[in-house]
Amino acid sequence: MLKFGSNPNVYKCSFCGKPDSQVERLVAGPGGVYICDGCIKLCTEILDNDDKGEDLINSENLPKPKTICSVLDQYVIGQAEAKKTLSVAVYNHYKRIGHPKNKKEDVELQKSNILMIGPTGSGKTLLAQTLAKILNVPLAIVDANSLTEAGYVGEDVEDVLLALIQSANGDLARAERGIVYIDEIDKISRKAGVTRDISGEGVQQALLKILEGTTVNVPMPGNHHQPMPAMVSFNTKDVLFICGGAFNDLDKIIEKRISGSKLGFGAKVSSKEDKNVSKLLREVMPDDLLNVGLIPEFVGRLPIIVTLDELDEDALVEILTKPKNALVKQYKKLMRMDDSNLVFEDEALRLIAREAIQRNTGARGLRSILERIMRNVMFEIPSVGDSTVCTITKEDVLMNKEPAVKVRNRK
Repeated sequence: MLKFGSNPNVYKCSFCGKPDSQVERLVAGPGGVYICDGCIKLCTEILDNDDKGEDLINSENLPKPKTICSVLDQYVIGQAEAKKTLSVAVYNHYKRIGHPKNKKEDVELQKSNILMIGPTGSGKTLLAQTLAKILNVPLAIVDANSLTEAGYVGEDVEDVLLALIQSANGDLARAERGIVYIDEIDKISRKAGVTRDISGEGVQQALLKILEGTTVNVPMPGNHHQPMPAMVSFNTKDVLFICGGAFNDLDKIIEKRISGSKLGFGAKVSSKEDKNVSKLLREVMPDDLLNVGLIPEFVGRLPIIVTLDELDEDALVEILTKPKNALVKQYKKLMRMDDSNLVFEDEALRLIAREAIQRNTGARGLRSILERIMRNVMFEIPSVGDSTVCTITKEDVLMNKEPAVKVRNRK
């Protein structure tokens, strides 16, 4: 039996050495071994992290493209072609990583990063988040707007990798096989007439090496006892980079290129109403991306181009109701916690979708509209009483102020 100090009645933890007076609980084991509640908690966290760290990329359990696409269907409405392309690209990327290395092979598999092009609120970020969830790999989401060339005010490109390490809870091995989603990539386009483009072409140049695959020294945040940040060597050859942007003027550039060969008396004249932005974006070529300000080297490191369609009214209504994390399902669950039932009229849902289209915010704007509608409802319902039903009508949506709560007792 382990004794602490000179007092024979004081016992200590066999792992951390703390006496029983400094811990809440001391559990005795065979052979006079003791473990405190703090060490038990620490061991539990280690085991949990080991379970979370068991990803699919080194095993035979890597989901096939059809499986990946079917899971994406549960969270993302529409965008069938985009989901199919992403499923194949992600599968090939992690199949390449998990394939046993053989020095005798004469074929070297290189990674293919992805560029997603689509209007605001079309599901670019949600697709990246869902892919990381399916594969159980760490995901870092960064905004290209905050990136600047090294030495200037703003975030360096190394901070992108730091965010991935933090997402992996400091596990460098998992981080080196994670996914980085860089949003608003069109905002770092080259600015014409600018001699020192620190947040445009300079950022593109700085991103080239980490996109292709190289070893980067990433400064880790320290504390006040550490005057200089510790440097961690990070290899990006197995990191999948997904860049996303709206590229608002890209459709005009594509249209100009396509219609350039259709001049003269026999050319078909199309009106403004005939133009379909989504169809035009599907015709995107690397030269079009150069015309919006991306440099050739940057475009070359994003060989897979995925275009997303603009969401129409029907798609937005489905987004409100069908996915696993649909907003209407979330509000209904919150109401059920108060033993109440929430009902949305079909016309009310369509009016919400139309308002999101008018705001030009896509699916991203649906939550703010619903928050305005539901605020007064969520305020009143908990105090009304149990077994109640609340119906949201089209009149509630049309009001510019918080709608009145319409509640009736269940029979």
